[in-house]
Amino acid sequence: MNSILPNPKADPGINTVHPSDMELAVKYACEGPRYTSYPTAPQFRQDFPAEQYLAWQRRDGDHKRAPLSLYLHLPFCKDICYYCGCNKIVTRQKGVARRYLDHLQKEIEQQSRLVGEQRPVTQMHWGGGTPTYLDNAEITELMHMLASHFRLLDKDYREYSIEIDPRTVDPGAIALLKGVGFNRISLGIQDFDPLVQQAVNRIQPYEMVAPLVDNIRSHHFRSLSFDLIYGLPNQDRYTMRETLRKVNSLRPDRIACYNYAHLPQRFSSQRAIDRMALPVPEEKLQLQQMISHTLQDAGYLHIGMDHYVLPEDELARALQEGRLQRNFQGYSLHMADDLLGLGVSAISQIGDFYLQNERDLDAYYRLVEGGKMPFTRGCKVTGEDKLRRHIIMSLISDLRLDISDCNYQFGIDFATRFQHELASLQPLAGDGLLEISDREITVTHRGRPFLRNICMPFDAYLNAHGGDQPPPRFSATI
Repeated sequence: MNSILPNPKADPGINTVHPSDMELAVKYACEGPRYTSYPTAPQFRQDFPAEQYLAWQRRDGDHKRAPLSLYLHLPFCKDICYYCGCNKIVTRQKGVARRYLDHLQKEIEQQSRLVGEQRPVTQMHWGGGTPTYLDNAEITELMHMLASHFRLLDKDYREYSIEIDPRTVDPGAIALLKGVGFNRISLGIQDFDPLVQQAVNRIQPYEMVAPLVDNIRSHHFRSLSFDLIYGLPNQDRYTMRETLRKVNSLRPDRIACYNYAHLPQRFSSQRAIDRMALPVPEEKLQLQQMISHTLQDAGYLHIGMDHYVLPEDELARALQEGRLQRNFQGYSLHMADDLLGLGVSAISQIGDFYLQNERDLDAYYRLVEGGKMPFTRGCKVTGEDKLRRHIIMSLISDLRLDISDCNYQFGIDFATRFQHELASLQPLAGDGLLEISDREITVTHRGRPFLRNICMPFDAYLNAHGGDQPPPRFSATI
């Protein structure tokens, strides 16, 4: 079994947070999108041109043969985690998974006919909720459903991943996941401190997780990811130091460290969290900086935004080669242009369209039973959206924007078209977060924690809300 690292004083740089980094974090702290898409989800509307999308899909063309990514949303959880802002249903009622799988099969049949059954599925991700809410037989059945209606691959280069709640699996389940075709696993760790776990109702001590990690390693999955969260109740620099020590001892290939957004008015489960136990803003900023410094001191590369990877990981190589993308699952290799979301609330990005399935489970069931496509919100991407998406995704994924290439692709004069945006970036450039020349914009190493701030000037929708509707709420950028 893996062992915990020794004395924290032996961890170089674990307490090192440069004062100037904290000053910048305070200076640029604000709310902003995570840019898993552009336009972002608040721009999805019920009156989007769905018939135009359906008509385009019914025509033959290259889009019927191109590689495809699949995302499956499995919304059920046995226990509630108070911090969670995902679309989930907490229940232990027997039969709920059975009913969901029956409806999911109908959607899979409908969507495969529309999108194309012979497209090679180069990437697949199961998220939730808790995908391992399904038992072994149900997991096998669902994978068989997909294989019957899509062209799943048995190739080394494929990326088939699943999110796991460590409390829901045993050694047999890990062997089954490998057997049915998954080659990547993501563990929801969040935090190892017992008081923090108790405060968010997610008890999973290190002694539970370490043997699970060993088991996953023994089955030779291509990568293991950890999800961490900072800003939770009872977290401070001392508890985070210990959590990071344990994380480093387990040495996952990838680490995603998300900023907790306390929005109890939107997510009812968060009302169970004691607001007074949350870190104050200054402490939260210090946690973010500690995480960044500690993981990089331990040998991880900060590839952008909230993700860290080992140097030999494929995402590190993809960043160097310009093959990195950011979508609704975070960072991944760019292996398909189209992403099809299946299940309640799932989001698709296909062609010039974003589509989101019905978010209410009963309403989703009614649409599927009626033979209708279950998406109820979305948008069609305009030419202006494509230009700004190219800029934002280049900065987030490649950490640079080739201005000459952008001018050529879109037939523009970047300096003239984005004169105001370039002026907005000058203070960030002055603080060493990016470098701007006539040929490119480059995010510096120091600027990686501020990627959202760097992208926001190019977001045409951020300051465009009017009328009686309040602007959308986003999480803190830092």
